[in-house]
Amino acid sequence: APMEDAHAKTIAEVFAQLRANPGEGLSSREVKRRRKIWGTNELPCRPKKPFWKLILKQFDDLLVKILIAAAVISFFLGVANDEGSYALVEPGVILIILVANASVGVLTETNAAKAIEELGSYQADVATILRDGNLGVFPSAELVPGDVVELAVGDRIPADVRLWNMKGSSFRVDQALLTGESDSVLKSVEVVSTVRAVLQDKTCMAYSGTVVTAGRARGVIVGTGMRTAIGKIQDALSSVDNTDDTTPLKRKLDEFGTVLSKLIAVICGLVWIVNIGHFSDPAHGGMLRGAVHYLKIAVALAVAAIPEGLPAVVTTCLALGTRKMAKQNAIVRTLSAVETLGCTSVICSDKTGTVTTNIMTVSRVCVVNSVEISVENQSSPANYLTEYKVAGNSYAPDGKILEILTDKPVDRPANLASLLHFAICSSLCNESSLSYDRTTGSFKKIGESTEVALRVLAEKIGLPGFDNMTRALTHLDMEERATYCATYWRGQFERVCTVEFDRDRKMMSVLAKRKGQSILFTKGSPEAIMRRCTQVLTNSKGVAEPITSQLREILMEKYQTYARKSLRVLALAMRPLISEQDRACVDDEDGLTLLGFCGMVDPPRPEVKKAVDVCRGAGIRVVMVTGDNKLTAEAVANHVGLDDVMGGGSHPTTSILARKMTAEAAAAGLPMTGILFPPKKSCTGQDFDKMDLQAQNDAALSMSVFSRVEPQHKTRLVELLKAHGQVVAMTGDGVNDAPALRRADIGIAMGSGTAVAKHAADIVLADDNFASIVTAVAEGRAIFNNTKQFVRYMVSSNIGEVVCIFIAAALGMPETLCPVQLLWVNLVTDGLPATALGFN
Repeated sequence: APMEDAHAKTIAEVFAQLRANPGEGLSSREVKRRRKIWGTNELPCRPKKPFWKLILKQFDDLLVKILIAAAVISFFLGVANDEGSYALVEPGVILIILVANASVGVLTETNAAKAIEELGSYQADVATILRDGNLGVFPSAELVPGDVVELAVGDRIPADVRLWNMKGSSFRVDQALLTGESDSVLKSVEVVSTVRAVLQDKTCMAYSGTVVTAGRARGVIVGTGMRTAIGKIQDALSSVDNTDDTTPLKRKLDEFGTVLSKLIAVICGLVWIVNIGHFSDPAHGGMLRGAVHYLKIAVALAVAAIPEGLPAVVTTCLALGTRKMAKQNAIVRTLSAVETLGCTSVICSDKTGTVTTNIMTVSRVCVVNSVEISVENQSSPANYLTEYKVAGNSYAPDGKILEILTDKPVDRPANLASLLHFAICSSLCNESSLSYDRTTGSFKKIGESTEVALRVLAEKIGLPGFDNMTRALTHLDMEERATYCATYWRGQFERVCTVEFDRDRKMMSVLAKRKGQSILFTKGSPEAIMRRCTQVLTNSKGVAEPITSQLREILMEKYQTYARKSLRVLALAMRPLISEQDRACVDDEDGLTLLGFCGMVDPPRPEVKKAVDVCRGAGIRVVMVTGDNKLTAEAVANHVGLDDVMGGGSHPTTSILARKMTAEAAAAGLPMTGILFPPKKSCTGQDFDKMDLQAQNDAALSMSVFSRVEPQHKTRLVELLKAHGQVVAMTGDGVNDAPALRRADIGIAMGSGTAVAKHAADIVLADDNFASIVTAVAEGRAIFNNTKQFVRYMVSSNIGEVVCIFIAAALGMPETLCPVQLLWVNLVTDGLPATALGFN
């Protein structure tokens, strides 16, 4: 049977439970038997809702039903009075209005169904399977639990797989579509002890729809079809799709319609009853014709009471809002999202790419200046080390190297021994590259984010001995500039072989040759590299010198300092080999010479801090929800100002936009949630799972950071917030985010996200920027207030029409306004001025 806890079992236990043979695989006969039990390995396509049902749904509204009834009655009364073709005018106009509004609704519904269909594109078509003792290629739909699958670079994984045999030193998988992780994940075959581990921590599992980026491996299938991680997401999407998605404005209009329908029924009945004495007037030509005449007046009264132009004006103003938001990089997919956005009280934002740039950059470099320090200066680490700050937070290969103590740019950094070798190692011990996109005018990464950051650093350090280096680089073509320095070093050195990264060594090495000399360049975790280093390259002398125990302690303390700031830290080292070698092995990674450390960060967007302040001042609470680890999430939250509200104190609002949004919120009667429930701390997905219902409610209303979360945590968080009357906006970009995007009042997908996320969302951010969300909310609030204004205007006009017809009928006067005239007043005379209110 499919296994939920395969990651926590040994491979022997997994094969025993699945009754499978690792050397032979399943027999063809056994596969057929299992397929009858478990079905095909496919995500079933949900039958589409018939088009006629979509049309009927648009007429499931009380005001619309009253208008239809008025149109039908008007038609039969016209026929009864032998009015000929004139009998079709009144009902015809009413039906044209209703059909026009229904068309908008049908288009919206058809777009929403695409999210589930898009999931199928992430399934593999074929897979390499061990059957009857032989490897062969089989359609992925035919796979069953217990099948042994072989995976290689570029393969899309066909089902959920428990890995058990690695062919090579490392096996990596890009599972961003499920977890949102920007880097590919290093896998292992070791048991994960925590049974209820989150997806990111199940390192011995490979999931359906993800892609192999490095290595080869074998695994056994433990889940197929809807029993896979991506299948559970489809199931969640389907269940969310059936939930109520009534917007705040629609709820208010429905309440208004209920009250109005009761009033219409009472007033129309009253008009007809009051005029019973006039049924027999000679002018009507008989009792029956008199009854029909006053029934027509009652119908006219119903038409007068209903603001027929309201749906058209609302649609026009919301459409206008979408155009304004598009100019602010917020592309609205559903019109109702515009007004819902204006009611938003909580924004649940992803971290990577939304709050941060999703561009890993080296921000700090630490090298050893000298090993020998005078006795009186030995207490200060600054006398041993030299720290550099690296400017720039994009993939552009231009940015100054500044010495931290003086904050002055280093003149020709490649002339310093440590930085020179740092650049060489970063260029050679690297599988990534940079490219230049002429259409967008920006540099793009090719490969792992960490390695690309090193490539960019090498370009910023430049080449040695060129007085006019900066001038020479600025005259290069952008495509050539992207890899100029790295290409130079790769021309100077011949890369002979690579010792791949693995989880045990925590390092990667490249053997290179230059002028008959073999040199091993290595990068990896500081702990692993430091254990193998016996020497260090100093800036002062430009040669390798022995590492003293005191210097080793100072270096490790500096590493811990970087780590506490949530920097991703790498150490770089090298080792000249005595003899010219054509091969390198793990044993060669001893006796290394340390080059230094570098600290990397995915920097927060500079405009986010101000946007968070605007939200706080406008009463909107901001919650960061991320799959990253807790320390990194908290560090970013602190940087963008989410920590400012941990104490729940008052905060003066200086932003003009914040003051404007606060005033609009008060005018619209929106909740000031961010002030009522000041966030206090953060928690992880596992912490959240262990809480009881009350504790989960408290966490949802108080915590500002949720880290290491899975899709179900996001969806649960949205449900809890909505249960407390909050209007929730949720951002996301991966397949894993789709259920939460659909469940939220407003789903906001990133422009660079997956097609599934975009189809599940109401709004797509073209620039992936948190600040654009805040701008869109401000626009939404303005539109929401404008909507309330023109509703009041149109209703007040209709009240005048109702009073006019009611008094005339009660006094027995002739019909003052016929239904067609009323429609003209409601649609044209009142509709155009009401639309103008939407431009405020």
